[in-house]
Amino acid sequence: MKNKFPVFDKITPSVLEAMPYEYDGKDINVCIETGEFTCLCPWTMLPDFAYIVINYIPNKTVVEFKSLKLYLQSYRMVGMVHESVVNSILNDLVKIIKPKELSIDIKFGIRGGITTTVSAEYLSKETKKK
Repeated sequence: MKNKFPVFDKITPSVLEAMPYEYDGKDINVCIETGEFTCLCPWTMLPDFAYIVINYIPNKTVVEFKSLKLYLQSYRMVGMVHESVVNSILNDLVKIIKPKELSIDIKFGIRGGITTTVSAEYLSKETKKK
């Protein structure tokens, strides 16, 4: 693990780490779930709580879980709309682990009486050709 820590007033993708996937060529699904996610509503600056589900098929690397937890914590004091949060996490994970496929679903808690689930996915060029 790198000796890097999240900065809590900005997103810190530099804490993310990739580890080698030992079974290169064997497709598996990695499902990561957490209810420990908070960011801020950009208008009220009140906390938005969310449940995150990340599914991916590794290519040559996997995400190191402690680094992922630190990365997700870096959103804690950042004001962002839900759609931007999902795309930001997707883009940062794709950049660091370069998976074959990755999808993310984030279910945000009630804000103004509305629960929001936002989803995004990535397919590698290799996967799109199939």
